[in-house]
Amino acid sequence: MNCIIVDDEATARAILNQLCSAITGLNVIAEFENVDQVIDFLKHKKVDLILLDIHMPDFSGFDFINALENGELKQALTIVPKIIFTTSDKNFAIESYEYDFVMDYLLKPILPNRFNKAIKKVKKTVSQKSKISLASNSEKVSDNQLFINIDKRLIKIDVSSICLVEAKGDYINLKTDKTNYIVHSSLKKIKDKLPTSLFFRVHRSYIINVHKITGIEDNTVLINKDLIPISRSSKTELMKRINLL
Repeated sequence: MNCIIVDDEATARAILNQLCSAITGLNVIAEFENVDQVIDFLKHKKVDLILLDIHMPDFSGFDFINALENGELKQALTIVPKIIFTTSDKNFAIESYEYDFVMDYLLKPILPNRFNKAIKKVKKTVSQKSKISLASNSEKVSDNQLFINIDKRLIKIDVSSICLVEAKGDYINLKTDKTNYIVHSSLKKIKDKLPTSLFFRVHRSYIINVHKITGIEDNTVLINKDLIPISRSSKTELMKRINLL
């Protein structure tokens, strides 16, 4: 499993390198002191895991994962690397888990046992993902159509008619202009099948069709009659997506 370390402190990078060297199958292929340097590297090298600090000059760790979640960088990557935050700041732990590819949040100084536990979690996820076909039996997408499995019957949905998708445990609530569908799936799974030109993940529990927005106020967005929360990290990118006068 290929790993890179991103931290502006040389001592922190050295400690992380030492922790990684003790784990079989974890290969540190590069170190960076600034996030700007990472973007071009990812376009040319396969990276499975990024050990990422939050507070760095000019471009923070959250700026970077927002680029992975919604920006052009995501479109340029074959796979989106998993992220483990390594930081001295405990204040962003909850916010970090709004991102599917953030696997853990480690506070410095990092203990070896805690580090090993985080790496095992990543290895398990990477291994499982490699076994899953992109085209599943539960959902299939072709052009502007999405097929969902309801009671062993495939139902075709016009993608543009989807207003929002809400996570509900092991299920998702898919709301269209006319009907709601409860589907056994995950938000991450359906997000990968929806066109990024139309859909945006505004919260860990919600994906919205940006063309269905009827209003935005404070940290909420109105989709028809549904008031949807917007995470702080997603609001800036959402405002860039809408046609603001």
